Amino acid sequence: MVLLIYLDTKSSRADYIFRHIFHNILGLEIQFSFDKHVFNNYKGPKINYSKKAFSNELFFYASDLLFEKNIEHKYIDMSKYKGIDVFFLCSEGVLPFDPFAASFYMLSRYEEYLSSKKDNLGRFSVEDSLSFKHQFITKPVVDHWIIFIQNILISHFPNMVFLKRSFSFINTIDIDNAYAYLNKGFIRTFGKVVKDLITLNFQHNLSRMKVLLGLEKDPYDTYDSILNLHQKYNLNTIFFFLIGDYGRYDRSINYLKTDFQKLIKTLSASFQIGLHTSFRSIKENRQVGVELNRLQGILNNNVIINRQHFLLLNIPHNYRNFINYGIQYDFSMGYPTHPGFRAGTSNSFYFFDLDQNKITNLLIHPFSIMDIALQKYCDLKPKEALTVIKNIIINTKLVKGTFISIWHNESLSGYGNWIGWEFVYEEMLKFIADADD
Repeated sequence: MVLLIYLDTKSSRADYIFRHIFHNILGLEIQFSFDKHVFNNYKGPKINYSKKAFSNELFFYASDLLFEKNIEHKYIDMSKYKGIDVFFLCSEGVLPFDPFAASFYMLSRYEEYLSSKKDNLGRFSVEDSLSFKHQFITKPVVDHWIIFIQNILISHFPNMVFLKRSFSFINTIDIDNAYAYLNKGFIRTFGKVVKDLITLNFQHNLSRMKVLLGLEKDPYDTYDSILNLHQKYNLNTIFFFLIGDYGRYDRSINYLKTDFQKLIKTLSASFQIGLHTSFRSIKENRQVGVELNRLQGILNNNVIINRQHFLLLNIPHNYRNFINYGIQYDFSMGYPTHPGFRAGTSNSFYFFDLDQNKITNLLIHPFSIMDIALQKYCDLKPKEALTVIKNIIINTKLVKGTFISIWHNESLSGYGNWIGWEFVYEEMLKFIADADD
């Protein structure tokens, strides 16, 4: 059963968002028509997306956004529909807003092309986002809008068959620093010893000596416990390894270290492995290719999954660079300082390049929770963080979406600033397991 969609004119933006909603999410086959007579004579399910209805067909009012080619500031008037925030309001059509224009605005990250407000690392500031300003950041509004559309289609075309969707979880672990003390080399180790002596941090020096002498396990070596939880809860887990050159923001272990390479190879037997592109790669495009070759050489396999270190996304620059180097899946879409849905959705979506006005083959997997955001930026205690996480999971489950979280091997260590956070992680896994029941 083909759903026919009438448009006044062809549009790359409209083609993108209709295919995402109707084909990728709802599982429908669609075709476009630009001829009123062909549309009116079609006997199957159909919708009219234009400025005016023809007769009594299913009519969605079309805002201008999807038929423009420029990028310009938009006046956004907000409202609520069935308890969900909406914008691109209209007085005609079956909904009081244009869900297609609103969805495109969120998924394309339209607002990020226009914003000059950056944080101290040059990242798009969450405070400048529409979802933060209007306090719907923790709700996957795009997914709710799609449900509104689906319910309308069901009421008009009861025989229409949709893709069955269910709540899912992707567990991701970033390895910025594989070990707290091991494999750091003499100069780095000596520097840390001196620093801890100056700051009177005798406990760190004591722990360091015990680890280096083989008397204790490195506190960041949490891989066995992660594997046990992975198997216990039957998780889909991805490890992202930072293997860039050492620098101010890239303090990983040298990728040539035998123990580090052995760790990556060992984990690849049980987990998916992705690249954690370095901070340096933001300004040096070729660095993505360098780091990709390093990881592929260690694994002796292609790597097509990525997450940007520090989540420093400069859209569209980063995404274009990833595409150039053959990366097909990116997991960087989310805020580094706040929990929630940066693109307003829990579902994966293809990157649409607004400058070039075209769909790409880079599939974006948005995350909604990161340990560092909760602990460092939101300044939450472990139990407070767990409440926030559970709320995000509930909101994702309501739309049968995908919950993606970011944790680090060090945050699961129960060491230093992370005391008690390993409890949060397993409680999150338990709550997800209960949500699946």
